[in-house]
Amino acid sequence: MTAAQGVLLRPITMGLLLQSLFLLLLLLLLGSCLQPATAFPKGCYPSEEEGLKTFRCSNAQLTEVPRDIPNDTNKLYLDFNQIPFLPRDAFRDLPLLLELDLSHNAIARIETGAFQGLAEHLHSLDLSSNRLVSVSKDAFSNLKAKVNLSNNPWLCDCRLQELIRAVELAADSSGGIVCDSSTQEEHVGKAFLQVIADTDFCNVYKKTTDIAMLVTMFGWFAMVISYLVYYVRQNQEDARRHLEYLKSLPSKQRRSEESSTISTVV
Repeated sequence: MTAAQGVLLRPITMGLLLQSLFLLLLLLLLGSCLQPATAFPKGCYPSEEEGLKTFRCSNAQLTEVPRDIPNDTNKLYLDFNQIPFLPRDAFRDLPLLLELDLSHNAIARIETGAFQGLAEHLHSLDLSSNRLVSVSKDAFSNLKAKVNLSNNPWLCDCRLQELIRAVELAADSSGGIVCDSSTQEEHVGKAFLQVIADTDFCNVYKKTTDIAMLVTMFGWFAMVISYLVYYVRQNQEDARRHLEYLKSLPSKQRRSEESSTISTVV
């Protein structure tokens, strides 16, 4: 190759190198743009419904609440999964959430603060068809949403009564809150709102607690009285034995012992 040919090939080589670098940079930019979409869990996808930003994860075989939900989501569907419980701050990064569907899961426990951050905007919460037996009313603290609690294996007691009074039930959902078990056997299988129309679980619980406290106090009082009676009788027995001992002594020694006993008593 002559020097003249080398001079001609040099610009061509530089052009090809610059073109390769440009294509590589373009691929990197496209990859970074596509990365957020691929970060969604399998079976989840964003959409827009009636002008509201929606995120659907229905029947996606989830075992926990996804972490990569867009924070501008208005409607979130997590129904028909296998989520077993809701931890504290599970939805704290979703300040614009209006509707939350958690129906048909395996939720058996809801930690206090699970819905923290949703009080301002959330107006619909569906927890139907889960495995809820007992939930503290504090888990729904300050929540103004209409809640669907139907089709769960509820334990009908004072705790459920407090919960029902603390939340606003979704329309036509109250009849689905049925006593799967109860502190009173005759209520099993009945709608809870029908039961509490005639039974105040919390009042019954209070009476039971008061009776238990009275029984405990009486037991302690009886123990104290028994101890005092035992103590007095034991002293009387010791005094009787001592007197019999004194009687068995010679007269001078007996007088001395009696004087000692009298001075000790005084």
